[in-house]
Amino acid sequence: MDIDILLILQEFRNSIGDALTPFLEWLSLFAVTYLPAVPAFLYWAVNKKKGLFALASYYVCVSINAVVKLTACVYRPWIRDDRIMPAGDAIRTATGYSFPSGHTATAGPIYGAMAVSSRKKYKWLSYFLMFLILLTMFSRLYLGVHTPQDVLFGLLESVLAILAVAKIMSYLELHPEKENMFLLAGFVLGWLAILYISLKPYPMTYVDGKLLVDPQKMMKDGYGDIGMLIAFCAARFVEKTWIRFQPSGLKGKGLFVALAGLVPMYLIIEFLEDPLLITLGALWGKLVCRAIQVFFTIAVWPLVIKLVCGGEDTPALQKEETNEVTE
Repeated sequence: MDIDILLILQEFRNSIGDALTPFLEWLSLFAVTYLPAVPAFLYWAVNKKKGLFALASYYVCVSINAVVKLTACVYRPWIRDDRIMPAGDAIRTATGYSFPSGHTATAGPIYGAMAVSSRKKYKWLSYFLMFLILLTMFSRLYLGVHTPQDVLFGLLESVLAILAVAKIMSYLELHPEKENMFLLAGFVLGWLAILYISLKPYPMTYVDGKLLVDPQKMMKDGYGDIGMLIAFCAARFVEKTWIRFQPSGLKGKGLFVALAGLVPMYLIIEFLEDPLLITLGALWGKLVCRAIQVFFTIAVWPLVIKLVCGGEDTPALQKEETNEVTE
């Protein structure tokens, strides 16, 4: 049934001459490459807790997705059925196993957490963000790189991650002294997940003497995704213990500093990975690259904001902002 749906979409795509392909390819690329900058800016400049809510939901979700993906080891649709012909450049960029959808597991928690945070004051924005989740899911089907079950399970992971992070934040509102316990648990679970995906067996299917899917290549993304959760737990501990910044605001110097942070973030995303892969190898290079991205977002640029703009977070402010996120 799932392959039949992709064939129907493929026929529609061909009938309109791939007119929607460039836009949906861009939407998919945006979701996994540049979308995380949006909650980062929210965290730096607008509302610390709402930004943290979206970022934490994202890191938790992609880590879960990595473990599920490398456990299920489901091949891509065009491997399972040679009638499937992915659109445009999608087949080159669709790395890893198919189930669940990594793009959905990225877009879902980020758009979703921001939708939850804005649902009372900006209901129209909340609906628009939820629409973007569905559109991203559709893009993966339209491009022929995922099945309906892939994107639906990715959506389920997103919902569970958002709910879990919201519950934890609500609990920490009443018991802030317990946060280190949760951060330590996430840090340890992350390393256990790395150990699990490193030691578990993988299918070794050969076609015409060639390995159909190389597990080492598939593990690389898993190391990167789980590495973000590990780095988040460490960076959040550093930020809340020694930095304790307040968002810069959206005026004058504060806005400039927050926007300026997007430049090094872009440079890290675009140019740091290849040197690290060469130096440290595919797996550890990917993990370190993603960890640096997260540490920059959660702790390094907030330190810059504090040094330039001044101000220090307080328990009262933390409680007020947490109420806005979880109420």
